[in-house]
Amino acid sequence: MPEKTYVSWIRHYIIFHGKRHPARMGAIEAEQFLSYLANERHVSSSTQNQALSAILFLYREVLMLELPWMDNFERSKKPKRLPVVLTTPEVQALLREVAVAPEPIGLIIKLPYGTGMRLMEAVRLRVKDVELTRQEIVVRDGKGGKDRVTMLPGSLLEAMHHQLARRRKWYDEDILAGKADVWLPDALAVKYPGAPREWGWQYVFAARKYSVDSRSQAERRHHIDEKQIQRYVKKAALLAGIAKPTSPHTLRHSFATHLLQAGYDIRTVQELLGHSDVATTMIYTHVLNKGGKGVISPLDHL
Repeated sequence: MPEKTYVSWIRHYIIFHGKRHPARMGAIEAEQFLSYLANERHVSSSTQNQALSAILFLYREVLMLELPWMDNFERSKKPKRLPVVLTTPEVQALLREVAVAPEPIGLIIKLPYGTGMRLMEAVRLRVKDVELTRQEIVVRDGKGGKDRVTMLPGSLLEAMHHQLARRRKWYDEDILAGKADVWLPDALAVKYPGAPREWGWQYVFAARKYSVDSRSQAERRHHIDEKQIQRYVKKAALLAGIAKPTSPHTLRHSFATHLLQAGYDIRTVQELLGHSDVATTMIYTHVLNKGGKGVISPLDHL
């Protein structure tokens, strides 16, 4: 959970500075710690940013102190790697292996390739955000806290109908058992006390069994475990004979790449993926060049 991660980084920060109280330290000490992570621990850019967020949270929300802008520390270098992309035959082979998976596993695995959704966006999908008539899915609170709209493929309509019908049956049973409430973000449960028990707020892909919420201690259905989906994809890739490292996110990469190969505008693909900057989407254009930068090898001229 985020709070546990933050506590861990704050503990590391305090120990690094000889267990001094953070109120007696400031931006200089924070920058020293962040530079240490980059230069000696060689952490990734995302890990360093996570540590920075934890330190800012400590000062702003716990100590009620405002740190000055920090930019005098060594930043971890973000490696420039091309995304792993499956070919269309590889996607077909993967999905053939997925076809035997119990529902809704198979449907969830198809969503990253069919819609461009991230895995967590798929497992956290709410009933109210599935529009069957218009064949749309509203992705709420995606990366960066943004909402966006993507398509619901026609080939998944029947499966989604069945999943919602199955989910409604569970919901009716949960109502009778008094366990129909669901976690809501941003204190919405306080603002709208009845919302957690409404059908529209339920997870489309709820877990089969109840679990105890660690925050509220309430027993209810959480969404399906994302690790279960990751394991199925890895297993299916092995059975399909795919040598590339394959995960649900690989299917999202393949979605973007195959749309660009089909001639769709990069701005359209950017919106479907939820990227803030088109430069992020541009990474998928490498596949549009034949071979290395579209250059024909001299070997082919012999």
